[in-house]
Amino acid sequence: MRAHYSDTIQNFLKEETNSILGKLISAHSHRHLEIEQKNAWKIQINILKDVFRNNPEGHIFFEFAIPRMGKRVDNIIILGDLIFVIEFKAGDSKYEKHAIDQVLDYSLDLKNFHQGSHNEKLIPILVATHASSNENFIEKYQDLLYKPILANKDNLYDVLSICFTEKGTTEINPKDWFESTYKPTPTIIEAAQALYKGHNVQEISRSDSGAINLSKTANCINRIINESKEKSHKSICFMTGVPGAGKTLAGLNIANERMKIAEDENAVFLSGNGPLVEVLREALTRDEVNNAKLQGNKLTKKEAAIKANAFIQNIHHFRDEGLISDKAPTEKVVVFDEAQRAWTLEQASSFMARKKGQADFDRSEPHFLIEVMDRHQDWCCIICLIGGGQEINTGEAGLEEWINSLKNNFSDWKVYYSNLIVSDNDYLDNSDSKHWLNENATSEENLHLAVSVRSFRSEKLSGFIHQLLNKKIDVAKNIYQELKEVYPIYVTREYEVAKKWILENSRGSERYGVLASSNAKRLRPFGIDVKNSISASNWFLDGKDDVRSSYYMEDVATEFEIQGLELDWTIVCWDGDLHLKDNKWVYQSFKGTKWQKIQQAIKKRYLINAYRVLLTRARQGFVIFIPEGNDADKTRPKKFYDETYEFLVNKIGIKKLE
Repeated sequence: MRAHYSDTIQNFLKEETNSILGKLISAHSHRHLEIEQKNAWKIQINILKDVFRNNPEGHIFFEFAIPRMGKRVDNIIILGDLIFVIEFKAGDSKYEKHAIDQVLDYSLDLKNFHQGSHNEKLIPILVATHASSNENFIEKYQDLLYKPILANKDNLYDVLSICFTEKGTTEINPKDWFESTYKPTPTIIEAAQALYKGHNVQEISRSDSGAINLSKTANCINRIINESKEKSHKSICFMTGVPGAGKTLAGLNIANERMKIAEDENAVFLSGNGPLVEVLREALTRDEVNNAKLQGNKLTKKEAAIKANAFIQNIHHFRDEGLISDKAPTEKVVVFDEAQRAWTLEQASSFMARKKGQADFDRSEPHFLIEVMDRHQDWCCIICLIGGGQEINTGEAGLEEWINSLKNNFSDWKVYYSNLIVSDNDYLDNSDSKHWLNENATSEENLHLAVSVRSFRSEKLSGFIHQLLNKKIDVAKNIYQELKEVYPIYVTREYEVAKKWILENSRGSERYGVLASSNAKRLRPFGIDVKNSISASNWFLDGKDDVRSSYYMEDVATEFEIQGLELDWTIVCWDGDLHLKDNKWVYQSFKGTKWQKIQQAIKKRYLINAYRVLLTRARQGFVIFIPEGNDADKTRPKKFYDETYEFLVNKIGIKKLE
């Protein structure tokens, strides 16, 4: 039910308060909150009846659903071509910052994801019933969204009257507006929370024409799992997707769906991405505690964490369990996130010798993980989520090692793969491996997610960054011309200018932060220290009043912390570790007191991929900061920065931020 109550203001004025109250109570799910909520609704109804008693125009909605956020806005009022988004704080004597952000967040959500609101005037109003009067000014952003206006129970009519000057000659049809499509694009944190609460993937994700629907991928994988179960097959699926296409969301969805379909499958979502696991677990835990509190129940954080930790696990813990025992795991269905990051034989052997005391370990991580699942006597299914061009760390095996392990050791397994794997070298560039797949495995079109949904403003970002890093100037330039109209990208040489722009452009609780390559060790003169590790859960989840959060723009996240996650706005700091010289990339790492050239092809690939990750993390827009350099400092000569800056500005055409 999108709204608990909807009617013309004329009918609202005629209807008895208790009748309206009854409709709201009957639609409300948390019955234990009836007394508290009933009093708040009574106050709302009486104030609004008083405000509109001599002006019975327009349409009113109570408790209008904001699905992406899992919340409801107190009131939406449509008058002419104006949409008022009203949030009441009954009894409050102050206009709290979090409440102002809340009503602005609701309005932003409608503006960005509700089709009927895209091109309409949205005016957020916070009503703190017992606050003193505030001097209000009508200010609007470029997209017809207005800055929040503050009112109390006595001056709400006067505040609305001020806004009537913004009315145009057109009229919004309330019925059409109410029924228009809602296309949310949740962050992975919001998506995990929604799935965990029992929502399905169709409710929380877009399904635009042209995008390969996440549900099609889920259906494809469910079919493969069910066939494996029925025919006692052991199977493995390689699912691909462009950066931000929803691979992690698809993986979480599969694990969640299989948990519901058959508890005995013990489906689990596994990731070797430590920060992602930490952030998602903490987000689910906090959310579970808050939800219990709202329902009048007591749940400790420790109790909530036990359940969250079972749903999302670190892949290394799963691997270590396989070392301790030679029995088959309880899990029949495992989803490996970012499977391309699993370790090579050399990295796995070195780690096992150093950390686990196993000097004779002779398998790569993909080989061992398949081996552990192969212990099942009847059936099992592995789903590998593969990102193209996202190997960023020493010892990451890529997709090729999974295929070699299957080819050489597990030839009886059924293999299913996304058709992109054999046609795009970013996923697999070994021709023998491609040939083996063509001959021995089944290609599935729906195992590829082709369109980025990280940025709801533009689905062209990943393609643009790909062409930019490959120095395909004409193609990148053309994509940027389309991109810049809906997704702002700027470049600057002034760090403070970049921070100022981010602060001016972010609204409500939109999250922003500073990113840099883990190799960017000569940005320290600007206070950008990549060696200072962040607490991922604090950085991604804490509010604007916490110095550890991304909002403070003091702690910097590198490719290792940000991969798999995203922010609304970012500053990407570009150091001399990757720079252009005579139109060729120069790859460097900083050791001791000087830069050293990177010679190994695989390490060059890690570095270019680090920048690929950093440049595709912003949902709404970003600024690239490239310092001026200083020839008096041999570690920061101008030549390390100037050609890269000129390339972005003069060849690609990215706008300068002055």
